[in-house]
Parts: sequence; C-alpha cells; structure tokens
Amino acid sequence: MKILFTVGGSQAAVFGVAPLAAAARNAGHEVLLAADEPLMAAAQSVGLPAVCITAERMRYGQDGMTAAARIDALLDLTGQWSPDLVVGGLSHVPRVLAARLKVPYVRHIWHIAPMARRDRTAVAELQPQLERLGLTELPDPDLFIDLCPPSLRPPGAPAARSMRWVPRVTQRRVEPWMYTRPEGRRRALITAGTRNLVLDTPGSSLRRLVEELTGAGVEVLIAALPEAAERYGAQLGDVRIGWIPLDVVAPTCDLAVHHGGATTAMTLINAGVPQLIVPDNGYGKAVAEAVSGFGAAILADPHRPPAGQEPGEAVVAGCREVLGDPRYAERTRALARETAALPTPDEVLRDIEALVAR
Repeated sequence: MKILFTVGGSQAAVFGVAPLAAAARNAGHEVLLAADEPLMAAAQSVGLPAVCITAERMRYGQDGMTAAARIDALLDLTGQWSPDLVVGGLSHVPRVLAARLKVPYVRHIWHIAPMARRDRTAVAELQPQLERLGLTELPDPDLFIDLCPPSLRPPGAPAARSMRWVPRVTQRRVEPWMYTRPEGRRRALITAGTRNLVLDTPGSSLRRLVEELTGAGVEVLIAALPEAAERYGAQLGDVRIGWIPLDVVAPTCDLAVHHGGATTAMTLINAGVPQLIVPDNGYGKAVAEAVSGFGAAILADPHRPPAGQEPGEAVVAGCREVLGDPRYAERTRALARETAALPTPDEVLRDIEALVAR
C-alpha cells in the first residue's frame, strides 16, 4: 500500500504524525510525507521520506501558498506517485485531494480545541476548488484518528478512533543529566517549543521565575533555540539552557512551564509531569483550559492575570502551587495511564489497511 501523509504549520505536525508513518513503513507500506520547505529538516530528523511541495510552487505571496496552489502541488506529486490512501491533519486540502483521487482519506489530529466552526468555514472556503476540480461535495473522512486522551476531548467532538500518543522529537547525542533525576532536588523545565521563550513577553520576567525556582532548591532547565540560549544564558545564572530532548527529559521533571503546544503538552502528559501553561495564542489557551480543567495543570493567562498580580507574579505563584500540591501530579499520572491504555499506532494501522482492502 502507498500512503501519502500531508502536514503543514510547525514541525510539531511532523512529530505528531511520525509514529503512525513509521508504523506504516515498518509494516512494509510505502510512505511519503508532503510538507513545506521549513518542515523538511524535522522530517529528516525523524527518518521520514519527505517531499517539499513548495519548492517549485513559488507563485504565492510571503503569507504562504493559496489553497489552489497547494492542491495543484499535491496533484502534481500524486501524478508521479499515486497513493492508495491520504492522511491529513487540520487542513482540509488533503481531503480535497483524496476526493479528487477517489481514494480513502484519514484525518489525524489532536482534537482538544473545539473546531466545528473553524471546519465549517474552511470547507466553505474550499468550495471554489471543488467546483474547479469537478467535485460536487467534500465527503467526510473515512477514518478520524484522535491523539487526545478521551478525558480531554471537548464536548461535541466527532466520533474518533483514539490512538496512543508516542513522543517523537528531533534527536541528537544525549548526556546523562538529560535522562537522570538530580539527586535530592526537584526539577523544572521551561520551554516554548520552536518559538521564542515562553515568558519573553511584555510584563513578564523569565529571570524572576528562574530566581524563584532556584531559590526554592529546584533545578531549572530551559529548552531554547540557539539565539535565545545565547541571549539569556549569561543572565540566568545556574541553569541549563539550549537544546533539550523533551521526550528524554520529561520523565525526570516535577514541573513544566510552557506555551500550550500540542506536542509539548502531550509529551509531558505522557510522562506524568504537571504543568503551568502560559498560552501564547487561542489554541494554546484551549489546551491550557482542557488540561487545567482536568486538574493536571494551571492556566496562567498573560492577558488576564488575577486581580492585583502582574503576569510574571501569576506564573511564579502558579509554579509554587503546582510544586506544593501533590494533586496536580496525581491527576497528570491519571492522564498518563489513560493515554498508555489507548491503541498503539500499529493497532490503528490495521484499521487504515482495512479501508484500502474494502
């Protein structure tokens, strides 16, 4: 079987789909990942054969490809490599492609934020492309795979085949301090994925948080891009800052402070790490609301701090609460157990194979 995986957005999308794509390859299926140029390095880092669909499609502005250009790029690709099945994510463009090719379509996402309105708008915007390609309608996905633990799914979420979250990130050589816990100390991780530091915003103070944590005897790790590590490293004293493999480090942590990204949040849940989430967009806020609503995190909204507190003060107070109240860790471990009990990518792959065999 030939399976085309399509991703867009940040490299987190590549990491999210990698376990299922790897399972398909291990089962002997042919796999290609179609992605934009900025995601090629992430695909290479997790060992997936990837095709850049933007390399020869530069007739679009700096804001990105239009839906028409993206569909045409995928049609060009599938004219040379014809898949038996298409796997897509948040975008509905792959769904149009599958309808045009008359092959099954699988939607594979982390459904934690309400998306019904967004989906209706996106489908309506694709109507001209359907007409252009001679399609009368956009059929529903043949299979919907959800990586979100059932307890965190929003009300009204569509029926889905749950799949276990398998952490996957870019790897390099790891050092012993990354996979061992510090003796006699708790450990906190601060990260914002591939974006800027989570607290590098007006009215907040990364230094204040670090001083609060280290003053309480906590070892602090900061996952940061090289430019951020260079900018902050000399200012923050006794901290480790730079590239840190989240999947390796997470099981050694007692607290994580982050932005609400899906890959970050689920990797921490998988490891049973309670969280303090400072969302930097609407999606991050939805993640924070779901995880904190379960009791596994605290939401520190930088735009709506508690009365009488600055955003930085709210973050510090939230960290104190998470570290001081064992119920956050207990609730996170409950989510970790729920996630571990879900079907593996290998098991879900059998459902995908059945779609093509019908």
